[in-house]
Amino acid sequence: MDKLGFFKRETDTIYVTGHINPDTDSIASAMGYAWLLRERDGSNAIASRAGSINPQTAYVLKRLEVDPPLLLTDASPRFESVMRRFDAVAPDRSLSEAWTIQSRTGGIAPVVNLDGTPYGMVTGKSMFDFLRKVIGPHPKLREMTIAELLDIPCREAAKTDIPRFLPQTRIKDVLNRLLRQQDNEYWVVDENKRYLGVVRQQELLNPPRIKVVLVDHNEPQQAIANLEESELLEILDHHRLGNQSTHNPIKFTVDIVGSTSTLVTEQIVEVGLSAPPKIAGLLMAGMLSDTLIFTSPTTTPRDKAAAEVLARWAFVPGSPLEDENIQSYGEKIIRAGSGLMTQEPEVVVRTDMKIYDAAGFKFAIAQAETTDVYEIGDYMSKLITALKDLKTQNGLDFAGLMITDVVKGSSRIVFVDAPMTLDELPYAPIGDGSLLAEGVVSRKKQLLPIILSLLEV
Repeated sequence: MDKLGFFKRETDTIYVTGHINPDTDSIASAMGYAWLLRERDGSNAIASRAGSINPQTAYVLKRLEVDPPLLLTDASPRFESVMRRFDAVAPDRSLSEAWTIQSRTGGIAPVVNLDGTPYGMVTGKSMFDFLRKVIGPHPKLREMTIAELLDIPCREAAKTDIPRFLPQTRIKDVLNRLLRQQDNEYWVVDENKRYLGVVRQQELLNPPRIKVVLVDHNEPQQAIANLEESELLEILDHHRLGNQSTHNPIKFTVDIVGSTSTLVTEQIVEVGLSAPPKIAGLLMAGMLSDTLIFTSPTTTPRDKAAAEVLARWAFVPGSPLEDENIQSYGEKIIRAGSGLMTQEPEVVVRTDMKIYDAAGFKFAIAQAETTDVYEIGDYMSKLITALKDLKTQNGLDFAGLMITDVVKGSSRIVFVDAPMTLDELPYAPIGDGSLLAEGVVSRKKQLLPIILSLLEV
């Protein structure tokens, strides 16, 4: 318990989240693993996402009649994490009512108008200041009984010039300013300026950290902002290592499979559980998307084995996918993500974009899918412009886009401001400034290793 008699609040919610610019595997594995943590461990796990849903994932969620996961872009503690909704009293009610509330809250009595907006707070200090101001100069008032004093409207003893904050306000953004002021209590109000709760200064100094599990990534550049301010519990991934240090030991699983959804499925099987059809459909979508229906070189026998298990759970009577099979469902998923030219260029270069720090360079590589790379035409110049904006806005040394033809199994790759060493990439130049990479469909396993090897020479 804290010194005012309240149990010290600890957040028991676990947020399972994928990388920024999430793809279908990132969303699916977050939702699937959150389900597993609830079922297996009894955890209060919530799936979240670190960015906008792309068209392919939107199709999958709609097809399965599932809502998108919670949007969580920043791990920094907010006022809502330390807010307490104390009982309140109206301004014209007697000071005795405020006194009663103070005795239960450790010295704070919120005074709230009838319309729900804050009027002021009666605190120990405001009560003392009121008595000194009213009784001190008036000898006759000194003869008032305590009962008479407590019959005065509480608005007379309330401090009114108290800062107000929205619940989503990040504590670190205002803490230094608040510490320079004399206020010890602050209002938390909603967007209509109505009372939500009270925060005490001492609670702002050590707010509870949110608990986070990362899926489908382990590099800080790809994670939610201010991850270091959270309590990182676990990482479940299938990419190269680039993780940050942690304060405490964590569970860390990185394995060589085609998707993180495969790893989640294997853990479900390991404990003898059966995912409900919609969760199985999500995991199947993440796996088929990341492996391009098992045509990507990242595909392993474990992915195919996991898909057979998911098919048994997902394609059942009454399920949204009861009339599908692995191939038909996969084809619909791939088509849903390949409408490249119907999207704004700015969206394309950010939808599945990952930032890397390697060999002294900070760069980004985005990946988009299409059913025919030769139909891009004049759209390429717009994509290059969008890449230049992406590079500038993220403070990158260079940026690239990999446009993958999911039918022919090849990609067109374009860079802006790439170092000369990347001229050695073994791909054929095309007149519009892009490179044709025959047989290259995996950013992780085929393109990135070559780029890193050239940069590190």
